[in-house]
Amino acid sequence: MSLADQPYIDPSEIALEGSAAQRFKNRSEAFWSGIRDASGAPAMVLFAGMVGFGAMGKTNGIDAWFTTASSFLMFALPGQVVLLEMVITGSSALAIALAVTLTSTRFITMTVTLFPQFHQKDRNHGLYASVHLLAMTAWAISMREFQTMEAKHRSSYFIGIGLLCWFVSIPATMLGYLLAGIVPPYITLGLVFINPLFFLLTFTEVRPWINRIAIGLGFALGPFFFIVDRDTSLLTTGLVAGTIAYLIDRKILRKRAGVMS
Repeated sequence: MSLADQPYIDPSEIALEGSAAQRFKNRSEAFWSGIRDASGAPAMVLFAGMVGFGAMGKTNGIDAWFTTASSFLMFALPGQVVLLEMVITGSSALAIALAVTLTSTRFITMTVTLFPQFHQKDRNHGLYASVHLLAMTAWAISMREFQTMEAKHRSSYFIGIGLLCWFVSIPATMLGYLLAGIVPPYITLGLVFINPLFFLLTFTEVRPWINRIAIGLGFALGPFFFIVDRDTSLLTTGLVAGTIAYLIDRKILRKRAGVMS
């Protein structure tokens, strides 16, 4: 049989080793497993972050409905913080839209790395609804757990995680708004940063060394780029650290692994 005559094999269909492929019996079991995995630390961390965001909105005189609606419609804490800050400073609608869009570019890489791992049948128009549930926490957990389950169960598992996290964010924002003034400002700010920190610690559990190298370089280069230009420091740090980590992986780690094998 020639190479052209061989049937196409979807990368997501590649068999898993051992009994990992039989982790779930059906989609319903995968969905509720996602709910359970999100109901512990992930949901609590996100809840704390949204409480801090809600309090931030109240202390800066933003309407309760506007603050809560941003959690419902955007569900992206960094983008919501940028939105709030620019509304407070009286920025134009165009400037706000551009800034929030720029902060959301991280979802591009999340989408192109996560969604291709879904089963071929799940890659349909329903993804436009599922993408709203994509957040740092849901993405990190899914990337870690997808390799332990069949492709046909991954979409249900992801939706379980994403739905719970989304539902938690709305009452958490309301609660933070109501508690504003009772909680000290430094605690409020600390709550906002709990979610990114949890995401970072979760992502370090992913096996490939390239991820750990990128995180380490980010810690080292972040303060330097902040001193150079604080407005673009986060974007520059991610670009430089990620590029260096990628080159190290391609030029050194993979070659070394090839020699050892």
